[in-house]
Amino acid sequence: MKLTGRRESTNVDDRRGMTAAKAGGVGIVGIIIALLMTFLSKGSLNLTDIISLAPSMMGEVTEQAEGGREFTEEEQALATFSKQILAGTEDVWTEEFKKIGRKYEAPKMVLYTGAVQTGCGNGSASMGPFYCSADQCLYIDLSFFTSMKQQLGADGDFAYAYVIAHEVGHHVEYLLGTLGKVHQQMAKLNQTEANKLSVRLELLADFYAGVWAYHDNKMFGSLEDGDLEEAIRCAQVIGDNYLQEKARGYSQPETFTHGTSKQRMKWLKLGLQTGDIRRGTTFQCSDAEL
Repeated sequence: MKLTGRRESTNVDDRRGMTAAKAGGVGIVGIIIALLMTFLSKGSLNLTDIISLAPSMMGEVTEQAEGGREFTEEEQALATFSKQILAGTEDVWTEEFKKIGRKYEAPKMVLYTGAVQTGCGNGSASMGPFYCSADQCLYIDLSFFTSMKQQLGADGDFAYAYVIAHEVGHHVEYLLGTLGKVHQQMAKLNQTEANKLSVRLELLADFYAGVWAYHDNKMFGSLEDGDLEEAIRCAQVIGDNYLQEKARGYSQPETFTHGTSKQRMKWLKLGLQTGDIRRGTTFQCSDAEL
């Protein structure tokens, strides 16, 4: 991506270099082990459930600064990159909301290390990037991008940008009222049916990520050769079927919460190709069309 000279968002809470001090509970390592066991036994990790369960597993968490920690050049470059991408989402969604007669209220991005307190409970790096509607923040441990490269083979600046834009997509869902309505519906359903709604939410966030990229490129000429392939590759390797098959050799569709690789690539590409927010019809189309 071409980002030279692009502004950095100021809607950032940089908590890197702070450690989580636990007062009772199983701690971060215990949570990671418990979540891994859940994945292997049930085939999926529902982020909403994880965040809500984390406080009871960890106990009270406080954040303590590590005095004088210096960040590597790579860490600082990723932080700058993330702030520039967030700024791009602010510029794009401000204009897109104007088109529909709405005012865009930007989310805050929290950069953290290891574990973090959120309005949705206690979060950890093992969850990957996530959005919390309770405090309208997206949370990212920048080491996730290294894990993407090393564990999933998904690398490149546009792949990383897609991850950030996807979480901002959930914020767009929140502002438009979709997220709250769907979460209310999910609370009334059994796990299998709730998972189906979760998939549609995640695919819509993928679509919104594509819409952002379309307009960011029109505004700033940000996309370069190979960028689209990076994002599509990323969407492929974070599909539920891909991750489950990689972990244990087979997948269970009824446990999917984010969508298949094919679905995630489809909706991301639709947003990229059209830039039209009205084409985000994941809740209107049939299962076969999804």
